[in-house]
Amino acid sequence: MALSRGPQPLARDLHQTLKSHKGPVHVARYAKGSAKYVLSGGQDRTVRLWNPSSGAEIKTYSAHGYEVLSITVAHDNAKFASSGGDRSVFLWDVTTGNTIRRISGHMSKINVVEFNVDASVVASGSYDSTVRLWDLRSQNRQAIQVLEDARDSVQTLYVGGTIIMTGSVDGHVRTYDLRKGELRADYVGHPITSIVPTQDESTYLVMTLDAHIRLMDMFTGKMLNDFQGHTHTSYRCRACFGHGEASVVAGDEKGQVWAWDLLDSTPLQPNPPPKVHNKVITWTEHHPTEAGEMITASADGTVKVWRYPESGS
Repeated sequence: MALSRGPQPLARDLHQTLKSHKGPVHVARYAKGSAKYVLSGGQDRTVRLWNPSSGAEIKTYSAHGYEVLSITVAHDNAKFASSGGDRSVFLWDVTTGNTIRRISGHMSKINVVEFNVDASVVASGSYDSTVRLWDLRSQNRQAIQVLEDARDSVQTLYVGGTIIMTGSVDGHVRTYDLRKGELRADYVGHPITSIVPTQDESTYLVMTLDAHIRLMDMFTGKMLNDFQGHTHTSYRCRACFGHGEASVVAGDEKGQVWAWDLLDSTPLQPNPPPKVHNKVITWTEHHPTEAGEMITASADGTVKVWRYPESGS
């Protein structure tokens, strides 16, 4: 079902508000597959595990000494990694709440962490302008590879089966082809806050601080579409695809959630959308399998779960 042809994402019902964080929430991630859990990380140095259906907080993970900026969940949902101001990657056991490992090597805060497909490798991108790859099967504490091409803070990462993509404040999306050993750099001209590829890795969304979200061709680096209307000039925000990759959804610095038709880039109704958070929306993520659910995280200290009325929830 294409979002632009059926119920509009901005007509979602607010299903739950998750609000145990003290201070801004920087990231909120769904568990993989059909699992009904959400992990959130914030300024209060905690990671929290939620049931988005009931709104109940299940567990709090406390080991960070600084703000939590990023979370990535393993394919089997048995572990997750987090990062932030500590300059270390924290690897956690979901059930026990214990840290399995702490990985150090960056010279500054770590803005983003991402597992590879089988969670045998974790990649970390830092304010120190590097991306480091860590083999979690090895006892060696050194990074197996360091990517040093960025000229400013690395804000966002994507780790695929054969590619790694990075987005930097220097305005470049860099795509590393692991099979060919090649690098392609696409210059979009403005600081990048998120990159999200389509499932087939043929195109990707890049969100930048000039209040644009661009749909780019993965192979040529050419812009295919441009989505505008939202306010985004100062903070790290994340855009995502809607269900079926038929739309683009993003929160902005005014607390509004925008959506656009993927093909013609027109904003979906209502336009402009209502304000649903009291401060900047830092993160937007669609459920990996449920057609009618998404989450937003905000500097107002809340994570909100949105569902279509038609989803039966």
